[in-house]
Amino acid sequence: MKSLLRFSNFIGCCALATVLLVTGCRRDMFHQPSSKPLEESQFFRDNQMASRPLVAQTVARGHLQEDEAFYTGKIGTNLLVVFPIPITHDVLLRGQERFNIYCSPCHGRTGEGNGLIPQRGFPPPPSYHIDRLRQAPVGHFFDVITHGYGVMYPYAARVGPNDRWAIAAYIRVLQASRNATIADVPEQLRAQLESPK
Repeated sequence: MKSLLRFSNFIGCCALATVLLVTGCRRDMFHQPSSKPLEESQFFRDNQMASRPLVAQTVARGHLQEDEAFYTGKIGTNLLVVFPIPITHDVLLRGQERFNIYCSPCHGRTGEGNGLIPQRGFPPPPSYHIDRLRQAPVGHFFDVITHGYGVMYPYAARVGPNDRWAIAAYIRVLQASRNATIADVPEQLRAQLESPK
């Protein structure tokens, strides 16, 4: 008798749980009304397409990106050979900081391609000091940071255009430092380097 009573209580609880579950399941959030682009829509008075035409006399604000060279690293299809921004000491410091954050895990702090990621088995990137990359236009580095290259994914969403140019400038500093001689150091600093400590 007790087992029958327990069984009936179990069935009653299952039935109650089922009723609560069924009443809680509503599909209207899953099946929301939507329109495909350029599809006819009854929502608007003119029964025209769901994608609305631009308002007349509208002017883009914010991200117009009119400066093709600055935002793409190219003029037409040609990579830039000169920087579209002035390269100052602050720009180089910013480039070093961003390089150390985003690039050095793979490229290493000196640009050799021996960062921590390749040391753990990931394919190593080429050294910035090979002839091909030493002779590459600066737009190449901006373009690679923007769109990725080989197994390197794009950084455009993570690194803004100003910082991409700063990183490209810092890469040029790394390349220049590899083959620098004492004659490349300004006179006032050369005396500091040559004096015994």
